[in-house]
Amino acid sequence: MKTVEQKTRFFITPQDKPIPDKWSFIRQLGRKTLSEKAQLKLEWIIFYYTQGKDNAKLTSQTFGICRKTFHKWLSRFDETNLKTLEEQSKAPLNVRQRDISPWQEGRIIRLRSAHMKWGKMKLQRLYIREHQEYISSWKIQKTIESRSLYPDKEKVRKNRQTRLNGQKKKRITEFQKRKIANHLWHVDTVILTLTTGGYRFLLTAIDEVSKLAYARLYSTHHSKYAADFLTRLEYLTDNGIVNIHHDNGSEFAKDFQAACMELSLPQWYSRVRTPKDNAVLERFNRTIQEDFVDYWDVDPFDVEDFNRQLTEWLVEYNSIRPHETLAQQTPLEYIGTHLPSGVLPMSPSYTKI
Repeated sequence: MKTVEQKTRFFITPQDKPIPDKWSFIRQLGRKTLSEKAQLKLEWIIFYYTQGKDNAKLTSQTFGICRKTFHKWLSRFDETNLKTLEEQSKAPLNVRQRDISPWQEGRIIRLRSAHMKWGKMKLQRLYIREHQEYISSWKIQKTIESRSLYPDKEKVRKNRQTRLNGQKKKRITEFQKRKIANHLWHVDTVILTLTTGGYRFLLTAIDEVSKLAYARLYSTHHSKYAADFLTRLEYLTDNGIVNIHHDNGSEFAKDFQAACMELSLPQWYSRVRTPKDNAVLERFNRTIQEDFVDYWDVDPFDVEDFNRQLTEWLVEYNSIRPHETLAQQTPLEYIGTHLPSGVLPMSPSYTKI
């Protein structure tokens, strides 16, 4: 049988583990349930009742607070509800209500739904014009906010991407070439390795017939830079490009596709891993590597300086260097005889601003 000592030792706290006093228990409870600011107020009160010996002045001086603040929280304190030490909301009970009638709100919703990209000032003007009634732009703004009448950017992006993905890629092997300048431009990317580590990306382009060429160096491999390159190419040809051909690189997606759609340019894709589909531009890439990058000894690390010297080389390539495929004419001379109606921006005689 168990002795009396064995039976009672499970119900009596050992001497080396004293029962915590009331304030120690409250402090432990506060650490679990209160915010840091409320715990600090609890420390004021614990000090007041213990070391402070109910002396509000001593407690205030110890913690660097005024007695008025201490008495405020002391009067609120309830040891059975420590949440009384938490800050209370200072928001007004009665807030201003929007004075917008149901029919005004309905009109605003209808106008905003029809013109989702218009701001409150434009909608205000349209509202007054249609309903012959004044309404403040503030009411329009608050209706937009409360009803969340904002364009769904993610939905627009997904719809555009779905539309682009749904379009079957047109392969260059299906393209019917014509001996007309600007009817087909080839675009490609050449990767240049820096001696210090890293890469630069040289976008190149050439016209199938006239051999007019263009190139520009960029620091990153992003479709927005390919779109920028296309914009410059459009300027070079005086918006004369009819078709654009490139490989399946990521730089010719997203922003580049959007730019092509905006310019109404059909995109023609090379077959995967088939360089001969872009033989004309592959030859130009070799020329620009041997005659410019290697021979001029330019450093692609400095993009601005590289592009400045590249422009000088392109002027020589397009206006001075004879081409065997053009019967020893330059590309600009060829275009001058086949496109007599205008002068291209790369020509020294181009004066359009």
